[in-house]
Amino acid sequence: MSEVRRLRAGVVASRGVVRDVSCMHLLRTPEERFAALPDFPWAPRFVDVGGPRMAWVEAGPADGPVVLCLHGEPSWSFLYRKLLPVFASAGLRAVAPDLIGFGRSDKPSQREDYTYQRHLDWLRAFIESQALTGITLVCQDWGGLLGIRLATELEPRFARIVAANTFLPTGDQQMPKAFFRWRDFSQTTPSFDVGAIVAKGCVKPLSPEVVAAYDAPFPDDSYKAGARQFPMLVPATPDDPQTVPNRRAWDVLGAWTKPFLTAFSDQDPITRGGDSVFQAIVPGAQQQPHVTLEGGGHFLQEDVGEALAKVVIDFVRRS
Repeated sequence: MSEVRRLRAGVVASRGVVRDVSCMHLLRTPEERFAALPDFPWAPRFVDVGGPRMAWVEAGPADGPVVLCLHGEPSWSFLYRKLLPVFASAGLRAVAPDLIGFGRSDKPSQREDYTYQRHLDWLRAFIESQALTGITLVCQDWGGLLGIRLATELEPRFARIVAANTFLPTGDQQMPKAFFRWRDFSQTTPSFDVGAIVAKGCVKPLSPEVVAAYDAPFPDDSYKAGARQFPMLVPATPDDPQTVPNRRAWDVLGAWTKPFLTAFSDQDPITRGGDSVFQAIVPGAQQQPHVTLEGGGHFLQEDVGEALAKVVIDFVRRS
């Protein structure tokens, strides 16, 4: 049986921001679900981020330069298993958290408990709890919607950014048709088969063991509220509540002179072209050796993970 926890009625204050966490039901995936993960030997660590418990794994020396690896929808830190040992061997401290609702992290059971702002608050609490500084952000999918936004709000903590198959939408531009097809599917499919969804977002076939690892955090549909809700939180229209703060983030990016690299794959229909937007707007992206990794789908960490890791290492060493 999973552990189900109700937060006591009340509020949690973090950096002067008061957030209502009354009546939030949290599900915790039983640890035995993660007993047979292929090529993922790192022991999980846990920290309270203002109610829910967030999980993460680390690889590499504790005093090495920090690489913060942020996954997206509907994956978890397992997505970075091909990159973590490469980072560690290069002397980097690779930190890969599971976003709330995913992986080993707690999962609010009600969809309304997931908001863009809450995800930002939870991730901010994690970064501050671990006193992460000098961060090289490596972000894909929702990892960028959260990580790049936080980099603009916590700028002194970040040294450089690697954007990989991600974007920071404001709803002011038309989203690609592939996004709307994905959003419609996520809301209408009777069975939200996480492992199969990740597999379809890859160019290379995934083994049954890897597909099972992506399914592991979700014993049944009650654990998938976050996975179902994430597509609805993307600011796709100008009246979205996160449009204004994301515009402010772009204002910061328009003056961002720290190194900014794009490393997109060549076969992702959802984020295709987003790299050119970052390259055109972010001053820190000028004169950078941006790359397009061939043979990669949306989940490029699966398809070209080692190549992506080497791009990041070279970027850190150069800059």
